[in-house]
Amino acid sequence: MLNGSIEHAVKQSVLYTCVLSQPFVFAEAYPALQNNQLLAEEQLQYGHHVETVRILQQKLNKLSFFDDDIDGNYGLLTEHALKKFQAENDLKITGQADLKSLNVMIDEEMQQNIEDLDDMSGSIYPGMEKSDVKIIQRVLDYFGYYKGEIDGLYGPLTQRALEEAEDEYDMELIDDEALKALYEQNRPMQKNNKEAANQNPGRSTKKDSSHEPGQAEVTTSNHAKAIDAARAQIGTPYVWGGDSPGGFDCSGFIQYIFKADGISLPRTVSDTWNYTTQVGSPSVGDLVFFETYKPGPSHMGIYIGDGKFIHASESSGVETSKLSQSYWKNRYLGAGRVQ
Repeated sequence: MLNGSIEHAVKQSVLYTCVLSQPFVFAEAYPALQNNQLLAEEQLQYGHHVETVRILQQKLNKLSFFDDDIDGNYGLLTEHALKKFQAENDLKITGQADLKSLNVMIDEEMQQNIEDLDDMSGSIYPGMEKSDVKIIQRVLDYFGYYKGEIDGLYGPLTQRALEEAEDEYDMELIDDEALKALYEQNRPMQKNNKEAANQNPGRSTKKDSSHEPGQAEVTTSNHAKAIDAARAQIGTPYVWGGDSPGGFDCSGFIQYIFKADGISLPRTVSDTWNYTTQVGSPSVGDLVFFETYKPGPSHMGIYIGDGKFIHASESSGVETSKLSQSYWKNRYLGAGRVQ
């Protein structure tokens, strides 16, 4: 009888063959299989209008390069988003989704998923925290085991998906390290993924920590009430102009959580930037600012230590992100302290 990993690999091979012969049938497939569908195209470019363009747009959106309608139409905005991705990853800037760019994109998305596992508070068990359950549901969804809504509820669907994954891989997925191993085991399944990375010497998998914001942080907690309020809102959707638990934009979120600490802040990012005292490196409870869609400070979050901050993002709502992630690192402006 086949062991779990080999059995899963056989299933993947069969599904991959189906993808090549019937690509449109698998438009709504789980992300790991969509990767193979996308790589089967080998090159997408301006003017294409196929289902795989929609997959490309979804990945660019998740990596914060594309925020327009996901419609499967490879137009100017999709081309521009891909050019930005290529520029930030030291790839040849063509605006065409060639095999090398696709491999790097898939690897970047997988690395982002791996980094998200650092936010888990402990082991996986029924009745665990809502945010932790969402993380495991996203992992199981990525590999095609979980078919339900990412709702943070550890019910029969989550339990069944977890058991199926553990059975096929012959391993207990009990914590973040085991789940990271699940991703690592699947890296070679991406077509020419390692080869693409080796052919791209400008792209380094190691970051120079001496240039990372927040390295000299003070670990004594400041504004603990604001941080607690921020953690409680993780998962809340993004709403333009939102300033309540029904939905937040980034400045409405920061204003809301500091009210829990008895502090009234300005409503806009730029005004909050001017209100705070600028510091060289963020400490726990400081605000971190970014230049995103316009010159100057246009996005912010609250720093919680260990290189992480909580913020309300347009793509995912209130979430925890890392300052070391390429998108945020390249747009980081500085930190401000609320006195």
